Amino acid sequence: MFYVAEALLFTKGMAFSSHSAVIAAYGKEFARTGLLKPEHHKHLRDAFQARQVGDYGVETEVSSSKVAELIGWGKDFLKEAENYLNKSG
Repeated sequence: MFYVAEALLFTKGMAFSSHSAVIAAYGKEFARTGLLKPEHHKHLRDAFQARQVGDYGVETEVSSSKVAELIGWGKDFLKEAENYLNKSG
């Protein structure tokens, strides 16, 4: 999902060096403007948080049901991004 957001921002000539900057810019450029569904921004934030837990969580883990949900969100996000890029191309 992060790379989809990064690619979408790149189409606007924008590039960032941190995950948080990409997530914030995606929210500003695509979610708030309505170019893409706003829930993708929330899902992007939630996925990043789950990644942080998965990578760095000592006592916490990401459940398999959460992973399945994240994968579904990612597929939906990618599909909408593809539609957006095909229309704006």
